[in-house]
Amino acid sequence: MTDHTTEEKTDRAVLVGLNAGCLSREENATESSMEELSALLETAGGICVGTVLQNKDTPDPRTFIGEGKVAEVKELVQAAGATMVIFDNALSPSQQRVLSDELGVAVLDRSALILDIFAQRARTKEGRLQVELAQYKYLLPRLTGMWGHLVRQTASGGKSPIGTRGPGETQLETDRRHIHRKIAKLEEDLKEVRRVRGVQRERRIKNEMPVVAIVGYTNAGKSTLLNALTGSDIPANNRLFDTLDTTTRTLEISDTCTVLISDTVGFISKLPHHLVEAFKATLEELSFADLLLHVIDSSNPEWRDQAAVVESLIYELGASETPRIDVFNKCDRYSGDILPHGEDIVTVSAKTGEGLDRLRDMIGDRLDAGAHRVTLSLPYDRGGLLDTLYKEAKVESVEYGETILVTAVCTPKLMGQMDEFLLER
Repeated sequence: MTDHTTEEKTDRAVLVGLNAGCLSREENATESSMEELSALLETAGGICVGTVLQNKDTPDPRTFIGEGKVAEVKELVQAAGATMVIFDNALSPSQQRVLSDELGVAVLDRSALILDIFAQRARTKEGRLQVELAQYKYLLPRLTGMWGHLVRQTASGGKSPIGTRGPGETQLETDRRHIHRKIAKLEEDLKEVRRVRGVQRERRIKNEMPVVAIVGYTNAGKSTLLNALTGSDIPANNRLFDTLDTTTRTLEISDTCTVLISDTVGFISKLPHHLVEAFKATLEELSFADLLLHVIDSSNPEWRDQAAVVESLIYELGASETPRIDVFNKCDRYSGDILPHGEDIVTVSAKTGEGLDRLRDMIGDRLDAGAHRVTLSLPYDRGGLLDTLYKEAKVESVEYGETILVTAVCTPKLMGQMDEFLLER
């Protein structure tokens, strides 16, 4: 037996992908999606010890890649001392079961790997609730395989002896009910989280502080951009899914325009559908944002495909009508001839600071409501107007003398209502 106390065991995985003519582009494995799978594995703390990309007309219904390929993968697993096999494509529960039996090691698909990373990364209560919900939804159809060991314990020939089938089935049903109950409870808890967020959002709307949401493919540099713009120090590492919990900071565009800017979870191709569902509470901020910053890694040769994945998720989350600026990040590492350009496009390097002033100006142009700093002289019998100012303007100072002197940043609409009390604009 190996001693695990001195050194931490690292999972060694063989990565397998299938490229079949009958599968959609989204479902197929390609060299770049296999590279991404390898990066996901690294993020999860494992190492890749071999890669197999199989070209086949149609997936094998039983083993997905066909018997000959299974034998080849098994040899590779044994030669490389792999502890698991990870598929880039989605596997059905029965394919996962058969492959695990035949290869003699754990078999995961891309969804399971992404879920594992999410489970490691979630920090806030909401993030953890969402991950747990997605894990249970993933687990539910796979329960049957987990009770296969009860059948394996039976005699090798003939029917299963009396008593071995019942408990397995009963246990399976009990587990199913338990998981359904857990899912219902988690969905209830998430509803509560959304309700609280809704209240906070209403308060923000009342304070008329515009909201900017940063979206983009995983590892496009969203956290680095948020840090560069706001001077905050959110951990920004070069690994996939480093940010799972929404971080919100204030960004002062000018002395009369302050916005709230939020970093969101990175998108990725082939994101399991129940994960999109589970993360809607995090991403619902998008549909309430006044402006989206779509961060694109311009140094990545696949940036067009990555941007298309983000586009489709923005659409799915009902935020396609929200004004947007496409931020081409990492322009210091861009290898093309002409940098992307256009009215709603800006090229920046969050690392070197290049282009950030232009991005700030663009945010200001779209969100500055034309507010002005004004001084108002309110008679004491109209003191109630001070409440209105606290609710609808940014009050900077109040002095009580012959009248109440108030300095505040007001929107044009509010200035119109207070016109008779304006001292200077």
